[in-house]
Amino acid sequence: MTDSASPPSPADGTWSASALEADSDPSEISGLDSLDNTKSLTDSIYNYIEENGRTYHRYREGSYVYPNDASEKERLDLQYELLKILFDYKEYFAPVHNPERILDIGTGTGGWVIDVATKFPNCEVTGTDLSPIQPDWVPDNVHFVIDDANEGDWMIEPSSYDLIHTRMMLGSFEDFRQIIARSFNYTKPGGWMESQELMPTLCCDDGTMGPDYPFLRWTKLNDEAQMKMNRPVRIGNKLKRWYEQAGFVDVHEKMFKLPVNPWTKDEKLKVVGRFQEAALLDGIQGFSLAPFSRALGWTKEEIEVYLVDVRKSISDRNVHCYHKIYVVWGRKPYPGEVKAG
Repeated sequence: MTDSASPPSPADGTWSASALEADSDPSEISGLDSLDNTKSLTDSIYNYIEENGRTYHRYREGSYVYPNDASEKERLDLQYELLKILFDYKEYFAPVHNPERILDIGTGTGGWVIDVATKFPNCEVTGTDLSPIQPDWVPDNVHFVIDDANEGDWMIEPSSYDLIHTRMMLGSFEDFRQIIARSFNYTKPGGWMESQELMPTLCCDDGTMGPDYPFLRWTKLNDEAQMKMNRPVRIGNKLKRWYEQAGFVDVHEKMFKLPVNPWTKDEKLKVVGRFQEAALLDGIQGFSLAPFSRALGWTKEEIEVYLVDVRKSISDRNVHCYHKIYVVWGRKPYPGEVKAG
């Protein structure tokens, strides 16, 4: 996209230490081979569930509440591009060197897997997902597998991976601590796990977001619906503690601010905010349909009417709000290693 150029960044690459400053004139902003014993793809997996005009995964039907259709794939690709810019084109922050095997849980359209496999051509990089929405033409060292990380047995030997990666898994699991614990089991001693998660709670540093801001009200309503479905979304700020409880050591946490739209003066975050606004406007229906209809009993028509004001508020440059993105990574200790402290 023409807006994807990355503006200059500060020397230390940190974008979360201080309050964001709003642009003074918001009006100027423009509106495979699979692993042994792993499940093979079958025709039934492509027979998607249709609900409220959107499609959803067939495998493990109902366990993931977001769509998998063409519109959602475009949103996932846009989300991947904006996070690239936000993270200064780092695929991960853990100190991984010369890996042999890497796993990406919930790979979506597979962009992360493809980029990492290109970076490490001698490394086997596997992406798992409930939906077969990944491209066919990929590097030889890429494998996409239809699988559910909720299963206790991942059908591979323990201590197999140099890096296990998750990204934007909020609302995907009943208890993400189980995913961390299983990842610990399948990570090699000395290997790493890393999670990159958006915290859905909206933040504002300058008082421009009032309690009646429609997008703020939506986040609270969505949280209520997700909790009724046992799919919590507020996991980002708990990851560091959960990693440590699972047994990882050298656990690090880094936080980034992700503007809801391009209201900020910061040139890099203005680009990111423009992308995020588009991703939210494209995705808000898909985020809402299943939770609001299944958990809250709303009709599609009621949801669509409600989202009119929510969409308008997302694009309001006079409200200077943002989400926090938490990036946490930790190392599996070697046998006999004593955790410092």
